[in-house]
Order: sequence, then structure tokens, then C-alpha cells
Amino acid sequence: MIDIKLIRENSDLVKENIKKKFQDEKLPLVDKVKELDEKVREVKKLGDNLRSDRNKKSSDIGLMFREGKKEEAEKLKEEVKEINDKLVNIEEEEDKLNKEIKDIMKVIPNIIADDVPLGEDDSKNVELERFGEPIVPDYEVPYHIDIMESLNGIDLDSARVISGNGFYYLTGDIARLHSALLSYARDFMIKKGFTYCVPPFMIRSAAVDGVMSFEEKESMMYKIEGEDLYLIGTSEHSMIAKFKDKILDVDSLPYTMTSYSPCFRKEVGAHGIEERGVYRIHQFEKQEMVVVCHPDESKQWYEKMWKYTVELFRSLDIPVRTLECCSGDLADLKYKSLDVEAFSPRQQKYFEVGSCTNMTDAQARRLGIRINDHGNKYFAHTLNNTVIAPPRMLIAFLENNYQEDGSIKIPEVLRSYMGDKKIISKEEK
Repeated sequence: MIDIKLIRENSDLVKENIKKKFQDEKLPLVDKVKELDEKVREVKKLGDNLRSDRNKKSSDIGLMFREGKKEEAEKLKEEVKEINDKLVNIEEEEDKLNKEIKDIMKVIPNIIADDVPLGEDDSKNVELERFGEPIVPDYEVPYHIDIMESLNGIDLDSARVISGNGFYYLTGDIARLHSALLSYARDFMIKKGFTYCVPPFMIRSAAVDGVMSFEEKESMMYKIEGEDLYLIGTSEHSMIAKFKDKILDVDSLPYTMTSYSPCFRKEVGAHGIEERGVYRIHQFEKQEMVVVCHPDESKQWYEKMWKYTVELFRSLDIPVRTLECCSGDLADLKYKSLDVEAFSPRQQKYFEVGSCTNMTDAQARRLGIRINDHGNKYFAHTLNNTVIAPPRMLIAFLENNYQEDGSIKIPEVLRSYMGDKKIISKEEK
């Protein structure tokens, strides 16, 4: 959510930003907010004047009683009562207008960075850099499900019966590999100085509304029936909400955290839940990194965070590239975002395995996360980035470490997490 001062003082900038995001249908909202804001200030001024009048009359009442002017005092008491009745209506009107403004402000997108490429959708995202040389072996790399099934590592049929499409059972060494990757990612980030966290996997609606847009909420979140609780779509939701309504001492910044959680997503409007694959699914696990920092430091943290993900993937011999997300591909709360994509030897192209985002103060403003800078208070900046998200990351790992005999090579950095195994082979079912 942007600062309403921007709409008061530079509404043209806000409108231009909406146009850059190809959301012209939201342009009238800017003028609507200005109109409502003017009404709020008029109502507030009227209320302030009435309170001032009430305070003066209340003071005069005591004076008149002391002077024996009981009749005049009683008359003033009636006038004070009338003012109080008016104030009740005025305060209700002010609350109503402020709520309407807040609801509209939640829909107006965050101001994006000046260097974000313009484009309607993810097809206009811009490649920035490649890391590692993609290798396409001279033998066929099977579909990831076929690899896992050949190693007795997945059971989709049973999951489909029990839960439906978009779910899976992982078994044996593939399940162990899945856990090993998460543990390796956890320790990798701890070594970078991040604090390891396991957050709540369900959050209340006030937290949901603070961390994401309404459109994202409707398309992603599972609601717990009969309770004010939602299953998280990523641990970022819990981790950022952890600081809701808190005032953080400037000397305690930054907060750098790496969190593990399962993630649950409806995937409404997505490209479709595959019947056999595990690329887009309803349930997965994830290691995330989250930073809450001083506004002057968020750009530096953004660069550090995506580079950590690249470094981790390269340590596992997986070639990756980075893509700058275009304006139309940015969710409303995002200032700037970068996708990390891993190379698929089977498809001979890259696919998304993570995303790094700087929200500036958009989430903090919704959640009331402020910094106390020696008496001066202002909103913090928040950032999040995927470390790894199996099983999507697992697909990249299996394809890039697949051997001609059907076995999977285990990179040296991961072997201690796999009981010192160097390979996963068909013989070890």
C-alpha cells in the first residue's frame, strides 16, 4: 500500500505507475481517493472544532456552578450533550470514510522501480545473466516423473485417490533427497548469517490482508472453514506478519531470517495442475529468506538475496539464469522482482525455481511495521526470496544430475545429508 501523501501531492505519478502496470481500469480510483480524502479532512476539521467548543463549554460549566449560575450551567450541559451526539455521528462518518479509503488504497499498486522493464505479462520479462554452462547429454533425459518412478520414489496414483491431482507421495531415496535439499538450503543460509525459523503454517485474515493483494488471496489461499485462519502459501506470509504492529529499534536492523514451511496453494487461474507432473501442485515445501530492513538498505539486500540463490544452485551443479520481471508481471505490492530459472536438459530451456522481491514499505504500511530511529518513526522495508522450493527444484536437480544408466549423481556438498551416498541407483530401490 502506498503513502496517501503521494496521491495528495503527486497523483499524476500514481496514475502513470498504474498505466505502466497495464491496469488502466484502476485509474479512476486515484481521483476517488482524493475525493474521499478531502471529505475526511473536512469531517475531521468539523469534529476538531466541535471538540474544542465542547472543551470550552465543559470548562465554563464548572466555573458557572462555582459562581452560582446553575441555570446557565445546566443550559451549557445540554449544549455539551448535543455536541457529543453530533461527534458520535461525525466519528462514525470519519471511520467509514477512512475504511473506504484504505480498501481502495489496497488495490492501487505499489510504485515500481524506474528500471523495471515495461510489459503486459511474463512473456516480456528480460533475461539478465546466465550462471553455469547448460549441458545437454547425448543420451535421453526422461520426464521427471519417469525418473522418480524408476527409482521407486513417487506414488501419484495413491495420492490422486486420497487427495486428488496436485498431490504426491515421495518415498525412499527420492524422499530423502527432497529432505536433504531442504536441510542443505537451511544450513547454507545459516552460514550466510540468517536466523533459522519455523513459522506458523496458518495465519489470520488480518495477516493475509497485510502481506498480499486481494487477487492473490483469492487465487492462492485455502481458508479453514468456520475459523479465521488460512493455510499459508509461503512462509513469507507468516514471517513478515510476525512484525505486525511492531516498532523496531533502528539499531536492531536488519532482521535476516530463513524459514522452512510447507506451502499450500489453490493455483486458481494457473496454467493447470498436471496429472502426472509435480511442477505445479497444491502442496510443497520451501526454504525461504526474509529481510526486514532500513529503507536505505533494501536495494543492497535485494542484490544479495538473489545472488545467494544463484550461489546455492551452482553449488549443486545446476545452471541458472536470472530474469527481470516486467511491470505487468509484478503483483501489486512489488517494487521490483527477479526470477531465478534453472536449466532443464530434457526440455533444453530454463524454468522458474524461485523469485526475489523488494516490497519497499508496501507490506510494512499495511501491517504497521515501523522503525524507531532515535525518536523519528517511519515504515520498514521488507524483502523475500526463495532459497529452494522442492519439488520444482527437485526436478532441476534430477535432470541435471541424471546419468545414462538411470542413476542420479549426488554432488559432494549434498552427500553428508544423504548418508554419504554418491549416487541413487535403480539397484537401490
